[in-house]
Amino acid sequence: MPAGKVGRLAQSLMAMALGIFIVGVVGFSHIDVVHNAAHDVRHSNAFPCH
Repeated sequence: MPAGKVGRLAQSLMAMALGIFIVGVVGFSHIDVVHNAAHDVRHSNAFPCH
């Protein structure tokens, strides 16, 4: 695989991992402060969450 494709693949995988972490861990956290912070960020970005 050429170096350019490997770089794009690595960036894509890291972006997906970060997204899964944010949604799965932070968004569904049982710690109220963490969950509320994520909730406020979703609303400030006009992302419907409920």
